[in-house]
Amino acid sequence: MNELAIARALHVIGVVIWIGGVSMATTAALPALRCGVFGADRLAAFQAFERRFVWQARGAVVLVGLSGLVMVMKMDLWARFAEPGFWWMHAMVGLWLVFAIVLFIAEPLVLHRRFNVWAKRDLDAAFAALHRAHIALLVLGLVTVFGAVAGSHGWSPV
Repeated sequence: MNELAIARALHVIGVVIWIGGVSMATTAALPALRCGVFGADRLAAFQAFERRFVWQARGAVVLVGLSGLVMVMKMDLWARFAEPGFWWMHAMVGLWLVFAIVLFIAEPLVLHRRFNVWAKRDLDAAFAALHRAHIALLVLGLVTVFGAVAGSHGWSPV
């Protein structure tokens, strides 16, 4: 049971860092960057934030994935993926997959370069699109967290 309790605690810590970071970026950092609070070179300010947080986000996503897998294996929860009432299990895996792909594949290989080119051409449009993407990810994250917490305590809308 100690392994399960540790896995659950690490899972929650990872989710707090990950989704909390998305919330901070969406509601505080990006709006401040968009209006130039951190200086005239908004792209450099964004890159400074992103460079410092991306490894925290990646680490949190790895921690959440591994701890989630440990919990599914230890509690033999595989059958939940076949039941509609456990939709939040799919939501957790789906959201994790989106972030894992973005943070480990899309961002370093494609998005970083394309965003910088776009930002140099039309900074306001690039930041507006980035902010909209973060809003969508935050909403998905909060719905998933709500569903997972409520669902793991017996609530099911289905």
